[in-house]
Amino acid sequence: MQRVAIIGAGGHAREIADIFDAINALRPSFDVLGHLVESSFGHAGQVVRDRAILGDLAWLEGRTREVQVICGVGDGALRQRLARRAVELGARFCSAIHPTVIRSRWVGLGEGVVISGGSVLTNQIEIGDHVHINTACTIAHDDVVEDFATLSPGCHLAGNVRIREGAFLGIGVSVIPRIEIGAWATIGAGATVTRDIPAGVTAVGVPARVRPGAHAAPDRAGEAG
Repeated sequence: MQRVAIIGAGGHAREIADIFDAINALRPSFDVLGHLVESSFGHAGQVVRDRAILGDLAWLEGRTREVQVICGVGDGALRQRLARRAVELGARFCSAIHPTVIRSRWVGLGEGVVISGGSVLTNQIEIGDHVHINTACTIAHDDVVEDFATLSPGCHLAGNVRIREGAFLGIGVSVIPRIEIGAWATIGAGATVTRDIPAGVTAVGVPARVRPGAHAAPDRAGEAG
């Protein structure tokens, strides 16, 4: 049984706890000890559903050899900041892959990856560190999803797509073949991406177009809990 602490205690973190429960229902593998949150979001001993808040990231000091962590924060920029702080403390990261996920043996996964139920990953795919792939996404052949990118529920990537670092795809985004979405870009819910999207912009619509003067969404720090 691998001992695990989840960074964050909000809705996304609770969904990650559900993934570990689903894994354990088939084969006991993870002992989820509880949640780590910044002090403004809770204190040690508070209970989130049926798991306790252990403390803040400083709780990891002296425990990193026996406890792995996973970042359960939905916002990519905040996830990056918290993951880097955990690395400074010597943390080791595990991944959470729901047992209903379908993936070939030709899928490369980084550390701290979350893949929720019903997602399908096919052939020659590279998934970076701390990528979050939500429920019922499809990722086709020769795709690359870089570190800290987020795919919301129901995203569909055709073949030879590259999602650069930290990019955020809203619910139901579709991307046609051979498209690149730039680092920290935001794609609005329901958009269909038919051309490359530059870094740091927001694009919406069918087909997706960059909003004039729009930049990537700010760090949603309120999601840290």
